[in-house]
Amino acid sequence: MGKILVKRVYEPVAKSDGFRVLVDRLWPRGIAKAEAKLDLWLRDISPSTALRTWFNHEPARWEEFQRRYRAELKAKGALLSVITEQAKASPVTLLYSAKDEQHNQAVALQNFLLTQNRAAD
Repeated sequence: MGKILVKRVYEPVAKSDGFRVLVDRLWPRGIAKAEAKLDLWLRDISPSTALRTWFNHEPARWEEFQRRYRAELKAKGALLSVITEQAKASPVTLLYSAKDEQHNQAVALQNFLLTQNRAAD
């Protein structure tokens, strides 16, 4: 599998982004759809509303959030395969809107995908 990168949707688009996938359930504030230059919006791969609300981007809840989100992701095989299949052909950049660059669903999703990929090797 190729690279799976993570980037804020507000950062400038780069050729190295490859296939750009927004993984937020809600559309990011203050950005036009044309401006985002997305290849895909996978809103259903994001954490459930209940989990997102509980987490509330609190770093103290990060480990538990990742555990709960991984459990949700295990039921989303078709959506995950969209990303992993695309990553075989080109880099994939998971886009998110959160201000916290270390504790967000895109980082958790990237970790999950990379862990799953290692387990499959």
